[in-house]
Amino acid sequence: MLRALAGEALWPPPVWLMRQAGRYLPEFRAMRDKADFMTRCLTPDMAVELTLQPIRRYAMDGAILFSDILILPWALGQSLAFEEGRGPVLDPLRSAADLARLDPARVAEATEPVRETLRRLSRELPAATTLLGFAGSPFTVACYMVEGCGSREFGATREMALTDPELFGRLIALLTDSTAEMLIGQIDAGAEAVMLFDSWAGLLPPSQFRRHVIAPTRRIVERLRTARPGTRIIGFPRLAGVMAPAYARETGVDALACDTSADMAQIARMVPDTLVLQGNLDPFILKTGGETLRREARAIRDGLRGRPHVFNLGHGVMQDTPPEHVAALVEAVRDV
Repeated sequence: MLRALAGEALWPPPVWLMRQAGRYLPEFRAMRDKADFMTRCLTPDMAVELTLQPIRRYAMDGAILFSDILILPWALGQSLAFEEGRGPVLDPLRSAADLARLDPARVAEATEPVRETLRRLSRELPAATTLLGFAGSPFTVACYMVEGCGSREFGATREMALTDPELFGRLIALLTDSTAEMLIGQIDAGAEAVMLFDSWAGLLPPSQFRRHVIAPTRRIVERLRTARPGTRIIGFPRLAGVMAPAYARETGVDALACDTSADMAQIARMVPDTLVLQGNLDPFILKTGGETLRREARAIRDGLRGRPHVFNLGHGVMQDTPPEHVAALVEAVRDV
C-alpha cells in the first residue's frame, strides 16, 4: 500500500476498507459488549485488538487505527458522549467564551493512549500491512462541535460560518493547528500514512469549500510535509462533487479518496496522473453481495489499471454487511 501511495501503479491494487473494524464483525460486537465506545478508543489493549480483527480475517493491505474523529474536541476540553441510537453528543460551541474554554495544550497528554495504540500496532502488524493514522478535517470536526450532535444539514455550523466568520475562522484555525500536531504525534508513534476525513465537505458552496475545506487542509499538509517529510497523506472530501479535482490539486494530498457518488474514470481524467485515487465501491453493493458485487468491484479496479489506485469503498462498511461479503470483495479485487 505504501508503494501505491507513493505513486506506483500496482496490479492488483492494494485494498482496505473504511470502517473495516466495525459492528458487522461478531468479534467486534463481543468487544463492544465489554465497554463503551470512548473506553474502547482510549484503552490500547482494546483499540489494538479491534484494529487487528479485520487484518486477521481478510489480510487487508492497510490497517486503520481504531479511534474517532471526535477524540480531538474531547482532547481540547469539549464534553463528549456517545448515546445509543443518537451518536455523539457534545456541549454546543456557540460563542467566543465557548471557544476560549478549549485548550490545545491538553491534546498531547489526552491523546497519549491513541499513540500507545499505534506503537503497539506497529509492532504487532504484519510487515506488509500499512498502518494508517487519521483525523477529522477541521470543517467536519467543527460541524459536530458547533452543532453539538450529528445532523444532515448542520445548520447552526453553516450559519456561524456566514454570520460570524471571525469566530468560525478562529475555530477552524485552532482545529487546523491541533489536527496537524495530533497527526505528527500519530506519525511519531508509528503511523506510516494518515487520512483526513472531511465527511461533510459537500455541504458547502464553492467559495466556502475553498475557505473551510481546501485552505485548512492545505495548511495541515504543509505542516506535515515540513515536520515529517515522506509521510503519505490521503484526503477524503466526501460529496465534494465538482470541487474534488480542485481539492486534489490545491491541498497537496498524495491520494484523493472518492465517495460513492464519484465517477472514478472521470475524476482520473481531471487530476494529474501521479495522483493516487482511492475508492469507491458503494457500501450497499458490498452489503447485498453476489455477482453484482464482483462485477462492480472489478469494473472499478479494471477501470483504473495503469494508474496508482488503492481499492476501497466510497464510505464505510455498513453494520449489517455479512462478513463473507467482505471476504468475497477482497478475493474479487485480488483475483487476476
